[in-house]
Amino acid sequence: MIDWLDEFQPPAFPSTARALKEPNGLLAAGGLLSPAWLDAAYRKGVFPWNDPEEERLWWTPSPRAIITPQSFRVPKRLAREARNSDFRVTANVSFSNVIKGCAIPREDNSGTVAGTWIDDEILTVYPELNNAGRALSIECWASDGRLVGGFYGLIIGRALFGESMFSRVSGASKAAFAYAAPILFELGIELIDCQMKTDHLSRFGILEVERHEFEALLASAINAPPVPSIPGVIR
Repeated sequence: MIDWLDEFQPPAFPSTARALKEPNGLLAAGGLLSPAWLDAAYRKGVFPWNDPEEERLWWTPSPRAIITPQSFRVPKRLAREARNSDFRVTANVSFSNVIKGCAIPREDNSGTVAGTWIDDEILTVYPELNNAGRALSIECWASDGRLVGGFYGLIIGRALFGESMFSRVSGASKAAFAYAAPILFELGIELIDCQMKTDHLSRFGILEVERHEFEALLASAINAPPVPSIPGVIR
């Protein structure tokens, strides 16, 4: 049984120790998708994820997938492909278009078209967070000026909470991450929260840590001084 969060009360989440083991990490339902609620959630390592027609669900899975400055790597082949590409990579130039790109349903490896969890509320609230300097987008552009990939996430202190990425041409989102992550770590980011391990991000050095270890790392990162803004032009 999970808690129902009252949207008319200040944001408050139950102890993450109460998260279900099946489905992994489901903690609560209800509440609001507002900047205040999102800030309270991410500070506890909790994030929203549900189909658009469902009630709002909040999760804190264990183990948690993260990338740290020490674990981060770019495979040689991917680094070579990125160097040889004509991609241009920027930061915070087109946040709304990046999140809209992430919201488009896509095929999985079996050819099945998967739905999207990015609903109208997310498409409204997260750009507001970007305008306030609390959310980040990385864009990948083709030589003809088309936006062909990228990713977005939230930043609190020195933690980056990666939310979603997309590619319209092969290798675009990987190139965006390969170029942006080293700069983010140089600026002082201490961890990138990837939420769950995926093959796409595993090549970059994902670590899987249990909830208590993740929350200790998170507490240190979010209470550290904020990092400087990432340059607008990365490549």
